Amino acid sequence: MHDGANDPDGPAPGERHVPVLLDRVSELLGPALAGPGAVHVDATLGMGGHAAALLAAYPQLTLVGLDRDPQALEIAGRRLTAFADRFRPVHAVYDRIGEVLAELGIDGVQGILFDLGVSSLQLDETARGFSYSRDADLDMRMDPTTGPTAADVLNSYSAPELRRILREYGEERFAGPIANAIVRNRATTPFTRSAELVELLYAVVPAASRRTGGHPAKRTFQALRIEVNAELDALRGALPAALDALAPGGRIVVLSYHSLEDRMTKRALAERTRSRTPLDLPVELPGHEPEFRLLTRGSETATDTEIARNPRAAPVRLRAAERVAS
Repeated sequence: MHDGANDPDGPAPGERHVPVLLDRVSELLGPALAGPGAVHVDATLGMGGHAAALLAAYPQLTLVGLDRDPQALEIAGRRLTAFADRFRPVHAVYDRIGEVLAELGIDGVQGILFDLGVSSLQLDETARGFSYSRDADLDMRMDPTTGPTAADVLNSYSAPELRRILREYGEERFAGPIANAIVRNRATTPFTRSAELVELLYAVVPAASRRTGGHPAKRTFQALRIEVNAELDALRGALPAALDALAPGGRIVVLSYHSLEDRMTKRALAERTRSRTPLDLPVELPGHEPEFRLLTRGSETATDTEIARNPRAAPVRLRAAERVAS
């Protein structure tokens, strides 16, 4: 969630450059980034909000910025012109973090940030089709140069497949009726525009649920976006690769906006912060100590002040850990 969060009805485009939990992210990463030769990986560069703040705060820092969205890389590149000699932009999905660092000849890094989900740039650019509040082509690809679109998913998946992604990725209570209605409607008119899908959802989701559960399209659009961009598959590969890339004393911060992302992060960190000494042994076996220590107690959330300043921070869950010096 680069510079924003999942809700398309957040701030207007002019306000979209507010990075989520910037002060807390800087506080957690700072101790690892202050030394000479430090390298930080922003795995979800977006428009470069977090990156600009860290590069300004740590004059010896080199930052590798990954993003699958070429438009985001272009905007971030312009924003970070003053730091051009210390900034390495890379067009890649974050599950390639290990390959990218190998290609750059970097052995271990001091900081890694994941700010997950859809970026403010993507939400605010109407033509990208991420927002249910503005009509556009049903695209939703974070990298518009490759892969299937949301329209492709809607027009080709079976009813059981649609039901599964709506339930798993959108936590949509009415996944079954919505999936059946999509299959029924596309038989006569294939889906091409977001307004067509929104209209169907208004017809299927009961009015009583709309009064308490927010916009009837929110969950379906979220589920489609996660499916189109294979977000959870990418994260499943990215987290262990990122933890492997951290040097001793290096720190990772993950900002999640969906319960599945947060659960995956919690599990990945728990595996590395656990001792590998058998439970029935009274002493720690050499080489079996935990690789990481947690820097947060559970997950942290945005304060009311932060949410007032940046409504897109409302669903965020932050977790952080440090590689134990060997």
